[in-house]
Amino acid sequence: MMKPQQPVGIIGYGVYIPRYRIAAREIARIWTDGQNGVPVEAKSVPGPDEDTITMSIEAARNALARAGIPAADLGAVWIGSESHPYSVKPSGTVVADALGAGPWVSAADWEFACKAGTEALTAAMALVGSRMQRYALAIGADTAQGRPGDALEYTASAGAAALIVGPAEQALATIDATLSYVTDTPDFYRRADRPYPVHGNRFTGEPAYFHQIQSAASELLRQLNRTAADFTYAVFHQPNAKFPQAVAKRLGFTDAQIAPGLLSPQIGNTYSGAALVGLCAILDVAKPGDTIFVTSYGSGAGSDAYALTVTDAILERRERAPLTAAYLKRAVMIDYAIYAKWRGKLVMG
Repeated sequence: MMKPQQPVGIIGYGVYIPRYRIAAREIARIWTDGQNGVPVEAKSVPGPDEDTITMSIEAARNALARAGIPAADLGAVWIGSESHPYSVKPSGTVVADALGAGPWVSAADWEFACKAGTEALTAAMALVGSRMQRYALAIGADTAQGRPGDALEYTASAGAAALIVGPAEQALATIDATLSYVTDTPDFYRRADRPYPVHGNRFTGEPAYFHQIQSAASELLRQLNRTAADFTYAVFHQPNAKFPQAVAKRLGFTDAQIAPGLLSPQIGNTYSGAALVGLCAILDVAKPGDTIFVTSYGSGAGSDAYALTVTDAILERRERAPLTAAYLKRAVMIDYAIYAKWRGKLVMG
């Protein structure tokens, strides 16, 4: 279990979810004549002018508004994603410049499949907790990826979540402890020269997703000497609607505890932002004194688990920026032809 020397917490948070959606049944209409079941209702799709960088900027602006600090006060701008627009040029420098955080700032890109965002969060905790910087911005963001006709195409969606870490006395939610668990489990990967990821079907649930999350979550609970019943809310990585519900039940969490952060049925799997977007949705409704348990998951594989406590500051600060529900409500449905065009799935030979 890891605890920073200086207590830290989240002083600002923000999300961004594109307005465009494609229904899972629309994808099924193309590839299975609508005969098979679907894992989610719909998924978010970035517009033709949106990518990981633009979504990160929007989420970060919301987080800065809630934190009430100027971007120039940030000591780090770190972007976790598996869909950075450039293979070499960093996303972090663009985001830092757009926010007005540079040039005297640490900017970097993080990768660990779907838990790249929480990798950045843990690093931000260490940077602030060691007093090297007062504030650090951690973002998890991804765009919709998935080979046409593949199972991933139904859920691979788009969105971003941004968290600003600062001293605990300024926090709207303190981060009490964190713990990471990793193994070499090849359930999901993408070679550097390939446009779409590949998944190892027989590893996806076990021993990948469920083993990593259960190991990280149960060990953090053990070291904290707490149980699922000690937490008001919980959020787990959401590759679909069923997996987080199943792992929550195994760990002793109820449907009521995970319901506010369970967004995958409406927007699919936002990958590096999935657990963090769910956390932001919970912060939108949490009350002072509420406790939140968060566990991310990244293919390859590993999980980061966190325990948080909400403070009185949440009541005023969350009204400073749009709530997650506002982004969920503004859905504009598109058909598969538009989706394929925008996502560059039509390649001329």
